[in-house]
Amino acid sequence: MKQRKESANHPKAEVISRIIGAAAGLFFFGFGVHLTIRANIGVGPWDALNLGVAETLHIKYGTASIALSLLILGIDVLLRGKIGLGMFLDALIVGKTVDLFDWLDIVPEMTGKISGVFVMLAGLVIEGFSLYLYMRAALGCGPRDTMLVQLKKKLPKIPIGVISIVILSVVTLIGWKLGGPVNFGTLICALCTGPIMQSCFRLVRFKAEDVIHQDLVTSLMILTGRQ
Repeated sequence: MKQRKESANHPKAEVISRIIGAAAGLFFFGFGVHLTIRANIGVGPWDALNLGVAETLHIKYGTASIALSLLILGIDVLLRGKIGLGMFLDALIVGKTVDLFDWLDIVPEMTGKISGVFVMLAGLVIEGFSLYLYMRAALGCGPRDTMLVQLKKKLPKIPIGVISIVILSVVTLIGWKLGGPVNFGTLICALCTGPIMQSCFRLVRFKAEDVIHQDLVTSLMILTGRQ
């Protein structure tokens, strides 16, 4: 009887383990984002938008990030994207982790371009390995990635790279108009994020395309003991 009980509880323990792993990955990802901001040479397109909204509304980066993430998550629902528990963790953890490290003020803001580049690249590497921790939990992709994939499905004749460039260009423009820090570091983020992430994945022999993500309903049913 004891063995059966442990076996029955195993799926719930597995989901909880996945949640912890995804949360840890997103926490470290938030630290990586914090470094790219502290580099002080411009930030990535989405961070420019987050900071622009934060500047305009006089709110914290994390609050702006959560609001925009939930907005995009709503778009994902309209596009009929696969919604996973990890998407909500992404929306809630990353932004507030940035706020936490801003408050701790451990990493000073860079004053030179060379030091800024090094700090930014360090942040992107941390983000790359953090995404591995997050994605291997298989609780769903982030809201922005899901939106990109769903738009590709809706526009099959347009290459996904073109769709990505259009989205990032619009996001950067809006962020810049709202006062977000757009500079040459923004270009570094746009050009280097993908290759650095792929290099990190290769080092740990991780293939993101092989991950089968668990949807939100399944996760909740397991956690509530209904499956």
